[in-house]
This record gives sequence, C-alpha cells and structure tokens, in this order.
Amino acid sequence: MPHLLSRKKIIQGAIVASAAIFVGAQPVLAQTNSTATGGNTLRLTQEWDKTFPKSNKVGHQKVTFKNRYGITLAADLYLPKNRGNQRLPALAVSGAFGAVKEQSSGLYAQTMAERGFVTLAFDPSYTGESGGEPRHVASPDINTEDFSAAVDFLGLHASVDRERIGIIGICGWGGLALNAAAVDKRIKAVVASTMYDMSRVMSKGYNDSVTAEQRAQTLEQLSRQRWQDAENGAPAMLPEFNVLKGGEPQFLVDYADYYKSKKRGFHPRAINSNGSWTITSGLPFMNAPLMTNIAEISPRPILLIHGEKAHSRYFSETAYAAAAQPKELLIIKGANHTDLYDQMDKIPFDKIADFFGKNLK
Repeated sequence: MPHLLSRKKIIQGAIVASAAIFVGAQPVLAQTNSTATGGNTLRLTQEWDKTFPKSNKVGHQKVTFKNRYGITLAADLYLPKNRGNQRLPALAVSGAFGAVKEQSSGLYAQTMAERGFVTLAFDPSYTGESGGEPRHVASPDINTEDFSAAVDFLGLHASVDRERIGIIGICGWGGLALNAAAVDKRIKAVVASTMYDMSRVMSKGYNDSVTAEQRAQTLEQLSRQRWQDAENGAPAMLPEFNVLKGGEPQFLVDYADYYKSKKRGFHPRAINSNGSWTITSGLPFMNAPLMTNIAEISPRPILLIHGEKAHSRYFSETAYAAAAQPKELLIIKGANHTDLYDQMDKIPFDKIADFFGKNLK
C-alpha cells in the first residue's frame, strides 16, 4: 500500500470531513451491518433509542421508502398531534455526515413537528437502519437523491400538502441539502445548519489548504485502493473515528465530545460514534462539486445557520456569497460546530420555524 500520510498532513488537508475522514490509513475489511442486508430487507428497531427525550406533543412512527436507485431507506416520521384532517407543511431532515436519524436530525425533526410541521428524519443510503451494500458508503449523487426520495414520500402522505415541502440539512448534509434543492424544484425552502461542503473539504482540505500535488497523491492512493478492494472482495475501512490520542485540534475534540459521549450524542449505529467510512468513499466527492448550481435555488429561499466559533463557518459564508436572493446567513454567537447538533439553547428553532412558516405557504 502507498506510504501513509503524516498526522499533520491529515489534519491540514487530506480527505477530512465532519467525522475526521483520514486518507491513507491502514485499512480493515468492511463488515455487513446487522440492521440492513442487501438493498431492501430491513430490521428496524421499534423501541425509542434516540439520543434525545421523546416528546409527548407529537406522534412518532418508523417508516421506509425507496430511492430512485432502489435502495430502501429507513426513517422516523413525526406528526403533530391534534392536526385533524388538514394537510400540513412538511420537512425532510438528515445529517450530520456520518450520523444517524437517532441523533441531531431526529432532534431537529421532532422539535419542528412540535411547531406544526410533518417531519421525516431519515438514514442515508448504506447507513444506519437504511439499506444498501456495502455498508458505510457515501455518494454525492445517491445522498442527494436520498433527499428527493424523502420528498417523494412526504408528497404522497395524507397529512402533507405536497406544495409546501422544505428540507433541513445538518453538517455535511447541509451541502447535500443545497445540492438537492438546486436540482429538485419541489423543494420550496432549504435550511443548512452548521454546513459542510463535503466536496470542497474532500477535494481541497480545510481552508482549501491542499496543493495540486497533494490532491494528485490522494487520488493516486484512492485509485489504487480500488484494486485492493476488488482483490479482497470487500471495501477497506478507515480506522474508527473520533478516537482521541492527545494533541488534536479543538474541533476534533468537539466531535469526540458529541459522538463518543453517551450523555450526549453516542449511538451504536452511527458511523461517527463507533465506525468509519470506506476508504474510497471520498473519490466521487473529489470530482463532483456540490455548490455549482446553488444560485439556481432562487427564487426559493435559503437559510444558512452557523456558529460564530465554528471551524467550518467559512463553508456557509462561501455558500451565502454564491447563492442568489432570497438568502440569509445567521451566525449564532459563541457557538461552535457541534453546538448546533444538540444544544437547545443555541439551535435557533424559533427562527427556523418562522422561516419555514413564511416560505411554505
């Protein structure tokens, strides 16, 4: 296998995402996730196993639906109680990158359902309780399609007004949400919270620090990894994420504090809590920019939300500059990147509800 990248190079610019995706690490072979086999047979957990308390203000049920590629996705549907027979506005929610619906996306979905929206928090393809083999694969195309498939589902639900559907993307799914809104005109409004542009960070590293030579080296490594995967009959995995050894940048400490803490965001099915992506998951992101057509979301509105102290803040600032009106960038004073995963005093739910209330009429 090609030589390993140094820790400094990893932190500065190799394929690093919200889960600290490290390129060039020693691989381990992928193993099948017990919650999903093949593309369609799912075994869904029925007990409440979220990282947040269950609300008595909304109804909840597990649902499944297929995307355009035939992969069956698992989701949590949250329905406001006492809604009568009226059709309500609806929201599809996903993220963070490497997280599952039992974490921040479910918290956002349940909270927005308390505010009168039908909401759907889903596991992306190849992740959590959703289908797809091999496990723990990411794709800019398929994951964008996952959002549109969620819109398919919501648009057919008896409690939903299909002309009033919006989406929320968290972290890396913020960039995917913007990409989905650009291509899917059924999406009437989009919120990206603590957003990552996964293509940009995978291709250029943090703060665009990767040189052309380093990019070429990474592509060489990942391309040759495909031969090893083909020879082994299974994709190799990156080492487990968010394992601290000391000396990490603060943002990696923040990730570990959320994903590894059972008092906060740990979940056994989350890639970021006790797993990793396949080594080659980054390849398509490096060649498929997500923000290319962001201006085409207009005249549908965009709300970008980011923490003042987040290392990732520049992603939202750049997206805001590239987007067309109507658009808004809301900076949360004192907040870091992961604060907007679960800190109820920092996530601006009233603002989000007002945004969708005005724009899903």
